[in-house]
Amino acid sequence: MTQQRRWTAERIGDQSTRVFVVTGANSGLGLATVRALAGRGGHVILAVRDEERGRRAVQLVLAGQPDARLEVRRLDLSDLDSVRSFAREMRAAHRRIDVLVNNAGIMAPPRRLSPQGHESQFACNHLGHFALTGLLLDLLAVGKDPRVVTVTSTNHRQGRLFLDDLTGERHYSPMAFYNQSKFANAVFGQELHRRLAETGSPVRSVLAHPGYSATRLQTSAPVGMVRMLFGRVLRPLAQSAERGALPQLYAATDPGVRGGEFIGPDGPGELRGGPKRVRLSPAAADAATGRSLWELSERLTGVGFPPGPATD
Repeated sequence: MTQQRRWTAERIGDQSTRVFVVTGANSGLGLATVRALAGRGGHVILAVRDEERGRRAVQLVLAGQPDARLEVRRLDLSDLDSVRSFAREMRAAHRRIDVLVNNAGIMAPPRRLSPQGHESQFACNHLGHFALTGLLLDLLAVGKDPRVVTVTSTNHRQGRLFLDDLTGERHYSPMAFYNQSKFANAVFGQELHRRLAETGSPVRSVLAHPGYSATRLQTSAPVGMVRMLFGRVLRPLAQSAERGALPQLYAATDPGVRGGEFIGPDGPGELRGGPKRVRLSPAAADAATGRSLWELSERLTGVGFPPGPATD
């Protein structure tokens, strides 16, 4: 897809009739996504854990785009009660959502558990987004060109599911459990695509990854050598958050994107560059793994997805 080499945020079309929800929107890739969507007229809901940081992010955007349509809503993805509360707020305030960008994430923190007892990275990066998507799917189904964009990582290719020790109680490695959560993102996005297609839903599930981008992800949570490596040693090699956000912006807005596609950078090793279609690992694309993770996620979150319209 050679034309994507020249794709930039300036090529995003008019978004003035669309409503976006962006998780983790107060900094990094999320804030870059908000800026670009608002700059094309989109109504953007900043779903953030810290509302004060969210309000500061809004002021940053408004300083350059005084007509931007933005709102801040609290969402702690690691807490399923917060996810349900956010979904209720969306139902009360909006009749539809056009695009959900599952962007938020944490990377390689010390082991801790969510309020519901799940390992924090699996809870925030995967389970929270799984539940959020399920709870908002009916609002998306009536949206305009509706999409769910789930942000994973090249690290999904090193990930696997620790089904015999999902909380890391017996053995916890910060990076291994980060890779597990990114693998889960990739598996979820692909399985969501299968299920939406089977039911004839108008919603498209698309995956994206940012390559290696300079954000707070590498410095706010990691500990020890992980923080030293990604936050300092390799940081000069990272591209900007604005460049890193291009794959998810392309996935969210380009008319040519199809459900089930995976968008990442076109540079060497998919570390940087303009957006292009890339490949999932075979393990993440496996349908049996998708069904297993789906059933596990429904059980752990208590969220079942509403059926789509029947096919002819």
